Amino acid sequence: MPQAKFSVKESQARFLNSFKDYGFKDKSSMARAAIDHFKKELELKRLKESANLYSEVYSEDNELKELTEAAITGWPE
Repeated sequence: MPQAKFSVKESQARFLNSFKDYGFKDKSSMARAAIDHFKKELELKRLKESANLYSEVYSEDNELKELTEAAITGWPE
């Protein structure tokens, strides 16, 4: 596994040192879990922003609404 060296604040170092209290085997596994969680949060934020943008475009585009309605005509409800 690749390694990285980085600096943290004193309070963050104390938190990392309590890795056992949170069920982690070491500081590295705790840091990896935090990075994975942060990555998922960022991806979810981007997905929501994208959905909001598509929603905004759809709400303002009458031709797109008509096309969508035409495409679903005849589909079971």
